Amino acid sequence: MSTLASRLSERARNHIVETKSGVSSAIDLVFDESIEQDLSSHNAVAESKLRTQVRDRLSGYGPLQPLLEDPAIEEIWINSTDEVFLAKSGVHEKLDINISRELLATLVEKMLRNTGRRVDRSSPFVDASLEDGSRLHVVIPDITRNHWSVNIRKFPARVYCLEDLVQLGSVTSQQAEFLATQICSGKNILVSGATQAGKTTLLCALLEKVAQSERIITVEETFEIRISGSDWVAMQTRQPNLEGLGEISLRRLVKEALRMRPGRIVVGEVREAESFDLLIALNSGLPGLCTIHANSAQDAVSKLCTLPLLAGNNISSEFVNPTVGSCIDFVVHCKMLANGKRCIEQISSVRWDPSESRLRVDPVEL
Repeated sequence: MSTLASRLSERARNHIVETKSGVSSAIDLVFDESIEQDLSSHNAVAESKLRTQVRDRLSGYGPLQPLLEDPAIEEIWINSTDEVFLAKSGVHEKLDINISRELLATLVEKMLRNTGRRVDRSSPFVDASLEDGSRLHVVIPDITRNHWSVNIRKFPARVYCLEDLVQLGSVTSQQAEFLATQICSGKNILVSGATQAGKTTLLCALLEKVAQSERIITVEETFEIRISGSDWVAMQTRQPNLEGLGEISLRRLVKEALRMRPGRIVVGEVREAESFDLLIALNSGLPGLCTIHANSAQDAVSKLCTLPLLAGNNISSEFVNPTVGSCIDFVVHCKMLANGKRCIEQISSVRWDPSESRLRVDPVEL
């Protein structure tokens, strides 16, 4: 049926181009013609399913559309034409779906159409946000061996608050109460964890506790953070154009955010030298939050002490370590369990011990 859907989609697409008609009328026309040509093969049930496939190919994302619409699916990834996977509740499974290379390229192009980003031989990687907030990541050959690699990280349809996470069992009531108090008092919090551990979900829940009157500026590589507060400006990085110009880095965004009268600054994820600019901002008394990939709270602090050294040869650990100790108040380490459930594994306080000249990362007993 997929081959037939492809042929009908192409005919409907040609009809739309030639007559400038709508998608629905074009689909009606090609189906009427198809039925007239072969009445014996007409089946109402099959036609209904086929119409959905054609419509998805024309106005949606083809075979990926039902997956994107399913709220239970957390992530979709494609390794090759016949290797399509999804994850639900942290558990992944392989789907019996075949997506041709040509169709996949068309779908990716459609996903990127309104993002201002591109993927080609000169720029074989791309990160972008879809209209529903899902994050798209694509890598193409010859960086990959033979096939396009596509990941679509979906996010909850609504923003969870701490109380929601308590109901889901991801956060205990004691942890939620403690974190809410720290956020309201302007403490700086580093959220750590591995991929898919729930860092961004927790970050958004923490931001829901920020006072509505407080101005929040968020900076990210691609838009992921969502806040229901009214005074919020979100910024994302930009790739260079075909001439290699126009790139906007995360470091640049952090610096620009400081000129926007922030009440609180948020970095979606610190990866490189932007961590230095964040520390400078937090050291000036501006409260903030950020996430970082790490295996533990201790590792998160160690990593945050190392990344600023990438900002320049004149940056030393003698400056960075005490600054981290004075800027970061707490590390909240998230973990995904074997059954796919997310939880807060540990909350630790961070401080610089001048008597021993070292950072102390101590678990908070709740």
